[in-house]
Amino acid sequence: MIKEIHIDTLEELLPLITEQEYRPDLDRNRSSYIYRGVCDASYKMNTSLGRNCKELQKQLEPAILENFAKYAINDEPSIGSSVWRQMILGQHYGLPTRLLDWTQSALVGLNFATSEENLSKMDKHDCAVWRIDMSEMVDHLPERYRAAVNAKHSTIFTVELLKELTGNSLNKYDEDMGDSSMVIIEPPSLNQRIINQHSFFSVVPMGIDNIEKYLDENTLNTVKYIIDKRLRWRVRDMLDQLNMSERIVYPGLEGLSKWIARHYFVK
Repeated sequence: MIKEIHIDTLEELLPLITEQEYRPDLDRNRSSYIYRGVCDASYKMNTSLGRNCKELQKQLEPAILENFAKYAINDEPSIGSSVWRQMILGQHYGLPTRLLDWTQSALVGLNFATSEENLSKMDKHDCAVWRIDMSEMVDHLPERYRAAVNAKHSTIFTVELLKELTGNSLNKYDEDMGDSSMVIIEPPSLNQRIINQHSFFSVVPMGIDNIEKYLDENTLNTVKYIIDKRLRWRVRDMLDQLNMSERIVYPGLEGLSKWIARHYFVK
Protein backbone atom coordinates (compact mmCIF):
# COMPACT_ATOMS: atom_id res chain seq x y z
CA MET A 1 0.00 0.00 0.00
CA ILE A 2 1.23 3.49 -0.86
CA LYS A 3 0.33 6.06 1.78
CA GLU A 4 0.19 9.69 0.65
CA ILE A 5 1.10 12.42 3.14
CA HIS A 6 0.62 16.04 2.10
CA ILE A 7 3.05 18.60 3.51
CA ASP A 8 1.92 22.22 3.62
CA THR A 9 4.15 23.67 6.37
CA LEU A 10 7.79 23.37 7.43
CA GLU A 11 6.69 21.80 10.72
CA GLU A 12 5.09 18.92 8.82
CA LEU A 13 8.50 18.05 7.35
CA LEU A 14 9.87 17.06 10.76
CA PRO A 15 8.62 13.43 10.77
CA LEU A 16 10.17 12.90 7.33
CA ILE A 17 13.66 13.97 8.41
CA THR A 18 13.61 12.34 11.87
CA GLU A 19 11.99 8.93 11.30
CA GLN A 20 14.50 6.62 12.98
CA GLU A 21 13.39 3.65 15.05
CA TYR A 22 14.97 2.94 18.40
CA ARG A 23 16.91 -0.35 18.36
CA PRO A 24 17.06 -1.75 21.90
CA ASP A 25 19.67 -4.33 20.84
CA LEU A 26 22.02 -1.48 19.86
CA ASP A 27 20.71 1.24 22.18
CA ARG A 28 20.81 3.45 19.07
CA ASN A 29 18.34 4.93 16.59
CA ARG A 30 18.55 3.44 13.11
CA SER A 31 16.45 3.73 9.96
CA SER A 32 15.76 1.14 7.27
CA TYR A 33 14.16 3.75 4.99
CA ILE A 34 15.53 5.14 1.74
CA TYR A 35 14.20 8.13 -0.19
CA ARG A 36 13.71 9.34 -3.74
CA GLY A 37 12.99 13.00 -4.49
CA VAL A 38 11.14 14.02 -7.65
CA CYS A 39 10.64 17.61 -8.75
CA ASP A 40 7.07 16.98 -9.96
CA ALA A 41 4.69 14.92 -7.84
CA SER A 42 2.85 13.77 -10.96
CA TYR A 43 5.92 12.02 -12.39
CA LYS A 44 5.63 8.25 -12.61
CA MET A 45 8.33 6.03 -11.14
CA ASN A 46 10.14 4.76 -14.24
CA THR A 47 13.72 3.72 -14.93
CA SER A 48 15.78 5.63 -17.49
CA LEU A 49 16.08 2.40 -19.51
CA GLY A 50 12.30 2.12 -19.66
CA ARG A 51 11.87 5.75 -20.70
CA ASN A 52 14.59 5.49 -23.33
CA CYS A 53 13.99 2.06 -24.86
CA LYS A 54 10.34 1.43 -23.96
CA GLU A 55 9.14 -2.05 -25.00
CA LEU A 56 12.59 -2.91 -26.42
CA GLN A 57 14.47 -2.39 -23.16
CA LYS A 58 15.16 -6.10 -22.56
CA GLN A 59 16.62 -6.53 -26.06
CA LEU A 60 18.66 -3.31 -26.03
CA GLU A 61 20.02 -3.37 -22.46
CA PRO A 62 22.91 -5.83 -23.17
CA ALA A 63 24.13 -3.73 -26.10
CA ILE A 64 23.95 -0.52 -24.04
CA LEU A 65 26.05 -2.01 -21.23
CA GLU A 66 28.50 -3.70 -23.58
CA ASN A 67 29.20 -0.49 -25.47
CA PHE A 68 29.48 1.55 -22.29
CA ALA A 69 32.03 -0.90 -20.85
CA LYS A 70 33.97 -0.98 -24.11
CA TYR A 71 34.43 2.78 -24.30
CA ALA A 72 34.56 3.64 -20.58
CA ILE A 73 37.05 1.03 -19.41
CA ASN A 74 39.97 3.44 -19.74
CA ASP A 75 38.33 5.74 -17.18
CA GLU A 76 37.24 2.94 -14.85
CA PRO A 77 39.02 -0.41 -15.43
CA SER A 78 36.94 -2.24 -12.80
CA ILE A 79 33.70 -2.10 -14.81
CA GLY A 80 34.81 -4.69 -17.35
CA SER A 81 34.10 -7.64 -15.07
CA SER A 82 30.66 -6.73 -13.75
CA VAL A 83 27.38 -5.68 -15.39
CA TRP A 84 26.35 -4.25 -12.01
CA ARG A 85 29.35 -1.90 -11.91
CA GLN A 86 28.65 -0.90 -15.51
CA MET A 87 25.08 0.03 -14.56
CA ILE A 88 26.08 1.95 -11.45
CA LEU A 89 28.78 4.03 -13.09
CA GLY A 90 26.68 4.60 -16.20
CA GLN A 91 23.67 5.69 -14.15
CA HIS A 92 25.62 8.60 -12.71
CA TYR A 93 26.59 9.80 -16.18
CA GLY A 94 23.19 9.55 -17.82
CA LEU A 95 23.36 6.03 -19.28
CA PRO A 96 19.91 4.42 -19.62
CA THR A 97 19.78 1.66 -16.99
CA ARG A 98 17.27 -0.42 -15.06
CA LEU A 99 18.43 1.19 -11.81
CA LEU A 100 16.24 3.55 -9.83
CA ASP A 101 18.04 6.15 -7.70
CA TRP A 102 17.47 6.30 -3.94
CA THR A 103 19.32 7.84 -1.02
CA GLN A 104 19.50 7.06 2.67
CA SER A 105 19.40 10.79 3.41
CA ALA A 106 16.00 12.44 3.62
CA LEU A 107 17.75 15.78 3.08
CA VAL A 108 19.25 14.59 -0.21
CA GLY A 109 15.78 13.41 -1.22
CA LEU A 110 14.38 16.85 -0.39
CA ASN A 111 17.18 18.47 -2.38
CA PHE A 112 16.18 16.63 -5.55
CA ALA A 113 12.49 17.29 -4.89
CA THR A 114 13.10 21.03 -4.60
CA SER A 115 15.42 21.28 -7.60
CA GLU A 116 14.27 22.16 -11.08
CA GLU A 117 16.06 22.68 -14.40
CA ASN A 118 13.61 25.46 -15.18
CA LEU A 119 13.47 27.44 -11.92
CA SER A 120 10.47 29.44 -13.09
CA LYS A 121 8.41 26.24 -12.58
CA MET A 122 9.34 25.83 -8.93
CA ASP A 123 6.00 27.17 -7.69
CA LYS A 124 3.90 25.79 -10.56
CA HIS A 125 3.50 22.21 -9.32
CA ASP A 126 3.89 20.09 -6.19
CA CYS A 127 7.01 17.98 -5.69
CA ALA A 128 7.38 14.70 -3.82
CA VAL A 129 9.69 12.50 -1.79
CA TRP A 130 9.13 8.74 -1.96
CA ARG A 131 10.07 6.49 0.95
CA ILE A 132 10.46 2.71 0.93
CA ASP A 133 11.53 0.29 3.65
CA MET A 134 14.62 -1.81 2.81
CA SER A 135 13.71 -4.43 5.42
CA GLU A 136 10.32 -4.86 3.83
CA MET A 137 11.90 -5.27 0.40
CA VAL A 138 14.13 -8.07 1.73
CA ASP A 139 11.06 -9.95 2.97
CA HIS A 140 9.86 -10.37 -0.63
CA LEU A 141 13.15 -11.73 -2.00
CA PRO A 142 13.66 -15.37 -3.01
CA GLU A 143 14.91 -17.47 -0.11
CA ARG A 144 18.47 -17.76 -1.47
CA TYR A 145 18.85 -13.98 -1.74
CA ARG A 146 17.22 -13.40 1.62
CA ALA A 147 19.52 -15.90 3.32
CA ALA A 148 22.60 -14.35 1.69
CA VAL A 149 21.87 -10.81 2.85
CA ASN A 150 20.68 -11.95 6.30
CA ALA A 151 23.97 -13.80 6.74
CA LYS A 152 25.69 -10.43 6.52
CA HIS A 153 23.27 -8.95 9.08
CA SER A 154 22.19 -6.42 6.50
CA THR A 155 19.26 -5.38 4.34
CA ILE A 156 21.29 -4.20 1.35
CA PHE A 157 23.32 -5.96 -1.30
CA THR A 158 26.79 -5.21 -2.58
CA VAL A 159 27.97 -5.53 -6.17
CA GLU A 160 30.05 -8.55 -5.19
CA LEU A 161 27.14 -10.34 -3.49
CA LEU A 162 24.77 -9.73 -6.38
CA LYS A 163 27.39 -10.93 -8.85
CA GLU A 164 27.88 -14.09 -6.78
CA LEU A 165 24.15 -14.84 -6.63
CA THR A 166 23.43 -14.19 -10.31
CA GLY A 167 26.66 -15.33 -11.92
CA ASN A 168 26.84 -11.81 -13.37
CA SER A 169 23.78 -12.65 -15.51
CA LEU A 170 20.91 -10.23 -16.08
CA ASN A 171 18.74 -13.08 -17.32
CA LYS A 172 19.37 -15.04 -14.12
CA TYR A 173 18.45 -12.01 -12.03
CA ASP A 174 15.20 -11.50 -13.97
CA GLU A 175 14.35 -15.19 -13.67
CA ASP A 176 14.95 -15.18 -9.90
CA MET A 177 13.04 -11.95 -9.20
CA GLY A 178 10.09 -12.53 -11.53
CA ASP A 179 7.40 -9.94 -10.86
CA SER A 180 7.41 -10.20 -7.08
CA SER A 181 10.73 -8.84 -5.78
CA MET A 182 13.70 -6.56 -6.40
CA VAL A 183 17.11 -6.05 -4.82
CA ILE A 184 18.31 -2.85 -3.16
CA ILE A 185 22.02 -2.37 -3.78
CA GLU A 186 24.55 -0.02 -2.19
CA PRO A 187 27.06 1.01 -4.86
CA PRO A 188 30.82 1.00 -4.35
CA SER A 189 32.35 4.44 -3.93
CA LEU A 190 33.32 4.82 -7.57
CA ASN A 191 33.22 8.61 -7.41
CA GLN A 192 32.58 11.47 -4.99
CA ARG A 193 29.05 12.01 -6.29
CA ILE A 194 27.98 8.52 -5.19
CA ILE A 195 29.47 9.17 -1.75
CA ASN A 196 27.93 12.62 -1.26
CA GLN A 197 24.49 11.54 -2.43
CA HIS A 198 24.50 8.57 -0.01
CA SER A 199 23.31 6.58 -3.00
CA PHE A 200 21.34 3.36 -3.15
CA PHE A 201 19.64 1.73 -6.14
CA SER A 202 16.72 -0.58 -6.66
CA VAL A 203 17.56 -3.05 -9.43
CA VAL A 204 14.23 -3.29 -11.24
CA PRO A 205 13.63 -6.70 -12.88
CA MET A 206 12.02 -6.88 -16.29
CA GLY A 207 9.06 -8.68 -14.72
CA ILE A 208 8.01 -5.49 -12.90
CA ASP A 209 6.71 -3.11 -15.56
CA ASN A 210 4.79 -0.86 -13.15
CA ILE A 211 6.90 0.00 -10.11
CA GLU A 212 4.24 2.01 -8.30
CA LYS A 213 1.68 -0.77 -8.74
CA TYR A 214 4.19 -3.27 -7.38
CA LEU A 215 4.84 -1.10 -4.29
CA ASP A 216 1.13 -0.51 -3.76
CA GLU A 217 0.28 -4.21 -3.88
CA ASN A 218 3.30 -5.63 -2.05
CA THR A 219 4.42 -3.18 0.63
CA LEU A 220 2.95 -1.68 3.78
CA ASN A 221 5.52 1.02 4.61
CA THR A 222 5.81 2.90 1.32
CA VAL A 223 5.02 6.61 1.65
CA LYS A 224 4.75 9.38 -0.92
CA TYR A 225 5.30 12.74 0.76
CA ILE A 226 3.73 15.42 -1.45
CA ILE A 227 5.12 18.90 -0.80
CA ASP A 228 2.86 21.80 -1.72
CA LYS A 229 4.17 23.97 -4.53
CA ARG A 230 3.78 27.09 -2.37
CA LEU A 231 6.31 25.61 0.08
CA ARG A 232 9.02 24.59 -2.39
CA TRP A 233 11.08 27.78 -2.37
CA ARG A 234 10.88 27.95 1.42
CA VAL A 235 12.16 24.36 1.76
CA ARG A 236 14.82 25.08 -0.84
CA ASP A 237 16.12 28.06 1.14
CA MET A 238 16.09 26.02 4.36
CA LEU A 239 18.16 23.27 2.72
CA ASP A 240 20.75 25.82 1.61
CA GLN A 241 21.18 26.95 5.19
CA LEU A 242 21.61 23.29 6.22
CA ASN A 243 24.43 23.00 3.65
CA MET A 244 22.41 20.71 1.39
CA SER A 245 22.70 22.05 -2.14
CA GLU A 246 24.00 21.36 -5.63
CA ARG A 247 27.53 22.00 -4.31
CA ILE A 248 27.20 18.89 -2.14
CA VAL A 249 25.31 16.47 -4.41
CA TYR A 250 27.28 17.40 -7.56
CA PRO A 251 30.89 17.86 -6.38
CA GLY A 252 33.05 20.02 -8.61
CA LEU A 253 32.40 22.86 -11.01
CA GLU A 254 29.09 21.45 -12.25
CA GLY A 255 27.51 21.65 -8.81
CA LEU A 256 29.09 25.01 -8.09
CA SER A 257 27.65 26.46 -11.30
CA LYS A 258 24.18 25.01 -10.61
CA TRP A 259 24.20 26.43 -7.11
CA ILE A 260 25.30 29.92 -8.23
CA ALA A 261 22.70 29.98 -11.01
CA ARG A 262 19.90 29.16 -8.56
CA HIS A 263 21.26 31.48 -5.86
CA TYR A 264 21.05 34.45 -8.22
CA PHE A 265 17.81 33.41 -9.96
CA VAL A 266 15.36 36.32 -10.15
CA LYS A 267 11.83 35.21 -9.31
